[in-house]
Parts: sequence; C-alpha cells; structure tokens
Amino acid sequence: MSIKNIRLEVMQFLEKNVDTFVDQYLIPVEKIWQPSDFLPNSEGDNFFEEVKELREIAKDLPYDFWVTLVGDTITEEALPTYESWLMDVEGIDQVEGGGNGWSKWIRQWTGEENRHGDMLNKYLYLSGRVNMREIEMTTQHLINDGFDIGTGRDPYKNFVYTSFQELATYVSHNRVAQMAKKYGDNKLSKMCKMIAGDEMRHHHAYSEFVNRIFQIDPSEMMLAFQYMMKAKIVMPAHFLRESGQKISTAFEQFSDSAQRIGVYTAADYVDIMQKLIVKWEIDQITGLTDEAEKARDYLMKLPGRMARISERIVIPQESHIFKWVEPARL
Repeated sequence: MSIKNIRLEVMQFLEKNVDTFVDQYLIPVEKIWQPSDFLPNSEGDNFFEEVKELREIAKDLPYDFWVTLVGDTITEEALPTYESWLMDVEGIDQVEGGGNGWSKWIRQWTGEENRHGDMLNKYLYLSGRVNMREIEMTTQHLINDGFDIGTGRDPYKNFVYTSFQELATYVSHNRVAQMAKKYGDNKLSKMCKMIAGDEMRHHHAYSEFVNRIFQIDPSEMMLAFQYMMKAKIVMPAHFLRESGQKISTAFEQFSDSAQRIGVYTAADYVDIMQKLIVKWEIDQITGLTDEAEKARDYLMKLPGRMARISERIVIPQESHIFKWVEPARL
C-alpha cells in the first residue's frame, strides 16, 4: 500500500472523532465573543465619544508597533487563502454528502479565525493612525498571490505547520497585547488577548491531531515533522507586498519591525520548535524505522543548532517606512 493511501486511512480513522475535537477545541457561535463586544458601539449614544477616546489613546503607540499590528491584521485577513489550502489537503472532502468531518472542522475553525481580522481591521480604521486604503490593497494582493507553505496536500505536514503557526500567532498577539497595555491602550490589549486565546486553543487542537498520528503511524509522522523543520516554517504572510511592489518585498521589513520591538523573534521560532518536540515526546516514541530514527536524532539536535544561528542575526535599527503607516499621521 502506498504512503498516500496509508495517510488517507489514518485521516479516515481520526475523522471518526472530529465531532469530539469540535466540541473540545471550538466554541459555539452563540457562546464565543464577537468583535462588537470590544469595539465602540455604533448603536449607542456614546459612539463618537468612545471613538474619540480610542483615537486619543492610540496616539501614544510607536511606529514599529503600528507596523506590526497592521501586518498581523493583514495576515488574519488573508483567511480565504488558508481555508482553500486546507480544504485541498488529502483526506479532507467538502463535496460528497455535504462534506466529511474534516471539512466541518475546517469551516468552523475558519469561522472562529475570521473574527480576528474583523476586529483588528475595525480598530485600525477607527484609530485614524494608518492608511487604510494601502492596507486594503496589501490584503487584496496577499489573497490574490496565494501562498505555498511547503506542505503540498500531505495532512501530516499540514498539521505540523498549523501546530507551529497557531502557537506563533499566539506569541505575536499576546506580545502585542502586553505592549498595548504598557502604552495604556487597555481596550486594544484586551482584543489581542482574546485573539491570542483563540490561537492557543487552535494550537492545542492541531498538535493533538499530530499526537494521534504519532500513535498510529509514528515513522511517517516523524519524517513529516523532520521535513517541515528542515524546510523551515514560512509565515502565512510571506508573500506580503505593498501597492505597486513585487511579491514578498514587504515581508522582511515587517518581520524586522516585529523583531525590533520583541513581538516575534528568531528566538521565539526556536522556542516553538522545542515546545513541539517536548509536547509530542519525540524522544520517547518507539517502533521507528531506521530512517525515522535518523529523523528523530536530527530533530533533537536542531533547536540547539538553530539557537546558535539566531544569536548571530542582526536586525536593522532603522524602521522601514511603510505606505500603511505614514509617520506624519503618528
């Protein structure tokens, strides 16, 4: 039997528990928070006063903070790309019989994630500190350009990617929340904290999927994990660009801003890798083939090697000036 068929069998086996995963890791629409819970109430008599207060507090936030917040927002708003990618993964069927359990999971996960971009976009719009038209063009470009995260249609690789990426977005949104609070923007801090909570919940779900696969098909799962770590996890917005620019030209400058203020750094990347190795108990997995044993050895040594490399990275001190955030507005 081919590797592809075995993966399909594993996905079908795990699919029997999808409803349990939904109940455990996702929250019903009527019970989960919505963006309007944290934004000025447009139906209320005090709407303009609330917006004025929001704009006044926003004045104290520094340049790199705004760049990072904009980049995080655009990343969240490119959700159509992520959903369409995951719907095409082997074992996920959205057509026959109204779709299988995995497509149900993807749709409900998407529904939760969609709220993040909605909330941050409205905050940016009301703040008056950014160029919304430039942000909107960048978002449209990012969706138009799609992305390639190096996983193909392989569910094992995709679940490694989502396990890693959900934890990375937790780190980023949580740090932004901490910084917003430091600068006195408690409402923005609360918004980012709520988003971070969703990301952590989703991380637990995807990492549990990987854990289940390790129990059923340990050698192939180990090889998939090694493949993704060797290739390096690219960020969902790695094709980021500003209007009139070529694909991917804005991502490095955005990453520099995030690293400069400590929102998401090379050290965080290494830390997440180590956390996944511990979470999946890579050192204790048994029944591996010789090739998978070599993959395990590689993975166990990788964080130390990557940490040494990350220490040598030099981040430019000068901020790149983005069309999204014009210094004159701040």
